Amino acid sequence: MAKASRLAFGEALARLGGEHPEVVVLDADLSKSTMTDLFAKKYPERFFEMGIAEGNMVGVAAGMALAGKVPFCCSFACFVAGRFEQIRMSVGYNRANVRIVGTHAGIGIGEDGYSQMATEDIACMRSIPNMTVLQPADAVETERAVEYLIRHRGPVFLRLTRQKLEDINPSDYRFEFGRGVILKEGGDVTLVATGGVVWEALKAAEALAARGVTARVVNVHTIKPLDEDVILDSARRTRGIVTVEDHGIHGGLGSAVAEVAAQAGVGPVRRIGVRDFAESGDPAGLYRKYGLSGEHVVAEAEKLLR
Repeated sequence: MAKASRLAFGEALARLGGEHPEVVVLDADLSKSTMTDLFAKKYPERFFEMGIAEGNMVGVAAGMALAGKVPFCCSFACFVAGRFEQIRMSVGYNRANVRIVGTHAGIGIGEDGYSQMATEDIACMRSIPNMTVLQPADAVETERAVEYLIRHRGPVFLRLTRQKLEDINPSDYRFEFGRGVILKEGGDVTLVATGGVVWEALKAAEALAARGVTARVVNVHTIKPLDEDVILDSARRTRGIVTVEDHGIHGGLGSAVAEVAAQAGVGPVRRIGVRDFAESGDPAGLYRKYGLSGEHVVAEAEKLLR
């Protein structure tokens, strides 16, 4: 059943809270949107409402981590990533064991408009040397990622959606940190996607198959550290790679894949991402307008093959 990854996150966090008393949650006046209110209702003594003061929230989370807690520091991705300096120094530089959770990522949030669309957050977080960046593609992957994050050590940015995501993985799915997931095999072109647009990549693969083109589809839930092996293997097995992400064209998954390919001397790589300030609209319409839909992925794959 389709479910937003933010909801899957909130449910998983509330479930795991009883088993892990070291977990604490901080939110910046958006708990009903980030779904951390589910945790707050069950464990009010471990939930901290910080108000509209994200910078302070990050600093408090870092202090709690250095005192032995496992804090989940939550807000809309655009708001929390906007506190880059606090994240860089308080979390990154101190190697604080903080999970920074950014919901409502990308243009897929729809009608809320650009002021609340995070399209630069992955680029910011990738630039911090010891920051891990995760973006699950459906509800079950989100749940398994949260379970993993309880025991992970080091700074993490977890990127989640407002919109519902179609089920991609089976119920017994196993999350493997740092490993790309091959969802479909093919020998002509590789489609590498992350988060909400993995479904669009799968749709594109089906459309390409109808045209006699076989596409390998790779879901990258761990953007940093990137699974370089699956990228290089895909580049060598197929005629090229098309990346797709609901994020700015610079500094995200496409940039990470292109860096790996360039250093190894393989390719070509074509990148699909957001190239402008987006506007309000329904998610599907915005994906079509800004080139993230399945039909656009098909078009880019055909350009690469030509």
